Amino acid sequence: MLAKILSSRHGFRTTVLFSINPETGFIDPDYHQNIPGTHFLADADLMLIATRFRELPDEQMAYIDEFINAGKPVLGIRTATHAFRYSRNPENKYAKYGFVSKEKGWEGGFGKRVLGETWVSHHGANGKEGTRGLIDGLAEAREHPVLRGVKDIWGITDVYGIKSLPSDAEVLVWGQPTAGLTQDSPGIWEKSIMPIAWTQSYPAGSGKKGKSFTTTMGTSEDFLSEDLRRLVVNACYWAMGLEESIPAEGNVDYVGSFNPTKLGMGDYMKNKKPEDFK
Repeated sequence: MLAKILSSRHGFRTTVLFSINPETGFIDPDYHQNIPGTHFLADADLMLIATRFRELPDEQMAYIDEFINAGKPVLGIRTATHAFRYSRNPENKYAKYGFVSKEKGWEGGFGKRVLGETWVSHHGANGKEGTRGLIDGLAEAREHPVLRGVKDIWGITDVYGIKSLPSDAEVLVWGQPTAGLTQDSPGIWEKSIMPIAWTQSYPAGSGKKGKSFTTTMGTSEDFLSEDLRRLVVNACYWAMGLEESIPAEGNVDYVGSFNPTKLGMGDYMKNKKPEDFK
């Protein structure tokens, strides 16, 4: 859905990669060891990642590692804070990407080093509380380009806990837990707000710095929110240094239909191949 918007509405050339079960050839998010096509990152200007607990073969992981070492821009969505987990082979050379990594300079893995935070906790009640996006007033007053046209964000997912962000991180949106899973659900004022969208720079190879944007919202149902879609599309422009080209009211309407699957483990559409989503 996002790729179609970026391609059809904004002129980006997008490539979408899926987790594939090699035994069936079908898309299978529960199969954590295979995402064919990472070689496309060699020519990519931007990586948008929304994986969870992946442990990819070295030949696939090498392209992600090269992308990060080059300091290219990265957009992380929700579970990307814990995008990788090396439980099968903790001695692997790419195990530093795992979300519980303790390797010097890579404490907290890919999430902490590249995006600014690893997995911490469910601050809200998963499956019971939603998230109301609160636009950071200081960032709005500075007319941050990623917030252009963004006013109203609500999603069905709960607020993630954040322990700490890097000193150069700029929070753009805060998340307030809501007492229920409808857009008119009241806020839970007894719970603190947490960052749910921010920018930062990450250390890459040879002393370079890369740009990253992260939002801890982003399951399929969250993207029913027009302004969450706008936030992510704006961030794509920003990450590639195209912030001057962000339209004031960027078109983020769906291309065709969008029928998101329900939040939950194993509830993805079965027996589908990538070509089924063209």
